[in-house]
Amino acid sequence: MDKALYISMSGAKQNMFAQRSHANNLANANTTGFREDFAQARSQPVWGDYHPTRAYAMTERPASNFKAGSMIETGRELDVAIPNQGFFVVQDPEGNEALTRAGNFVQDVNGQLLTPQGLSVMGENGPISIPPASTVNIANDGTISLIPTDGQALDIVDIGRIRLVNPDIETLDKGTDGLFRIKDQPGATFDQDPNVTVMSGFLESSNVNSINAMTEMMSHQRQYELQVKMMKTSEENSEKVASLLQIQ
Repeated sequence: MDKALYISMSGAKQNMFAQRSHANNLANANTTGFREDFAQARSQPVWGDYHPTRAYAMTERPASNFKAGSMIETGRELDVAIPNQGFFVVQDPEGNEALTRAGNFVQDVNGQLLTPQGLSVMGENGPISIPPASTVNIANDGTISLIPTDGQALDIVDIGRIRLVNPDIETLDKGTDGLFRIKDQPGATFDQDPNVTVMSGFLESSNVNSINAMTEMMSHQRQYELQVKMMKTSEENSEKVASLLQIQ
């Protein structure tokens, strides 16, 4: 009976892991530039000192879905979206470079360009800082130009360029903070890709399909309930066997 019990227990545990992944996708259905996570399950033989006698279920996140989301027009001058493949480079709390698709940038009191989470947006020469200006414009190639507060319409100044990159997605891994980094290469840096362009005044929506995510959650809930029922059945069968073996 222990085989059925432990196999059911393993299945229920992995259903919970998959449920967590789909729940996170659904919770981020409205998060700018979010990339949904795939979840898959496979059988994993249990190896030890002897021949494997059973196989447990194992849920894993093989990759993220890099399909582009929809373009949403906002008209805001610091909102930018990448319509095709590519990423923005930001500086994470540890000082390393990381990638994001979210282009809903803001400025702090010192004029530094940041993500809503407070991460510095990287340019070709480091973090970008925007001085006081009456108008700010971000060109298709990521170049930031502005008209100073005390300037005229023709006093346009280029202050830098947002670093736009396009590494091989097969080499990327998404962290718990939602940022992408090169697998097994902490501290890796990224070079500008001139083929990546942006759209100013737009944001990219999440690529999560809410209906599919909800359906997957319902399916995993049913599977979890089935696994728990099998655990209960194994317990009942074990009790019946024990009663039959009792010495009268």
